[in-house]
Amino acid sequence: MDKTYQILGMMSGTSLDGLDMALCEFTASKNTWAYRILKTGFREYDEAMRLRLQHAINLSATELLGFHETYGRWLGRQARIFLEASGARADAIASHGHTIHHRPEEGFTFQLGNPQQIALESGCRTVGDFRSLDVALGGQGAPLVPIGDHMLFGSYRFCLNLGGIANVSFQHEGDRMAFDIGIANMLLNYLCKPLGISYDEDGSYARQGSLNKGLLHALNNLPYYQQPFPKSTGYEWFRDAIIPLLERFPDTPENQLRTGVWHIAGQICRQLRNLGGNDPAEVLTTGGGALNTYLMEVLQALLGPRIRLVLPEPDLILFKEALVFAFLGALRLAGKPNVLASVTGASRDSCSGILCEP
Repeated sequence: MDKTYQILGMMSGTSLDGLDMALCEFTASKNTWAYRILKTGFREYDEAMRLRLQHAINLSATELLGFHETYGRWLGRQARIFLEASGARADAIASHGHTIHHRPEEGFTFQLGNPQQIALESGCRTVGDFRSLDVALGGQGAPLVPIGDHMLFGSYRFCLNLGGIANVSFQHEGDRMAFDIGIANMLLNYLCKPLGISYDEDGSYARQGSLNKGLLHALNNLPYYQQPFPKSTGYEWFRDAIIPLLERFPDTPENQLRTGVWHIAGQICRQLRNLGGNDPAEVLTTGGGALNTYLMEVLQALLGPRIRLVLPEPDLILFKEALVFAFLGALRLAGKPNVLASVTGASRDSCSGILCEP
């Protein structure tokens, strides 16, 4: 018999713009899954919350654990408000949390927002902490979205996500593979601060700028880009490796934004060509960066006509990660693997996520 799950997926990403919420329905039939996005919502972070999350990496253990509880209660309230306003029910909430420390090479990762607090505040069972089990099994704990790419969007040669970090997933010799390509919106949004805006809409400021060749060369030669996959990265890398380069090559925001766009597009193009050569391919492209018209124009021009960027409907562009975390929650409730060792480098696939009851 078919089994249906209604899950609220909640995602807070490295771009620090806010909380994405997607109420989704998943139907399991034999070995296939179908999905419907029922309702979406977005809660923008105010400046105080954005700064608190950005600087949480510097908190002491005691302060961080306190914030873990506070942010968990905040997430639970947002879930309750969203569900009440929708007049909808959920079998569970699946929360990504907000990554503060991601150090798989040291054996740990930490996603802020205690799922037990989410469950208590929302009144709904909650699945959270999807990454720690994989890291304990020797994996990167990231990326997690590829199982959704494989089971829900498997018709595409590549699935590219342009959030704070750019990542890609693809099928290779019968296994799903994926890795973080490198920086994306985290860089562009950071460069928008002197302009008094949170992001460069349509890439309009970047389009006005000129390339800073010294900065572009330095960015393209960062050691991370030469590492083999599986690999993942996060804010620590941006803070320690990229911000110093921006300070070493000072320029106008417009020039740095244009340079950032060409760097991001160039690295994505290089990786897609390495993986697929010049074979025809369709690339499902999602995440906030997919709405950056200038970035999409540059990337498509570099890729050429045989590798085609495909932009789906707006809800899928903006809420695909929330959708997939909802899917991870459905797989957790079904007792099915939801993290792939072929992607993360762990010793085995796992059914990950801590289940908390209200």
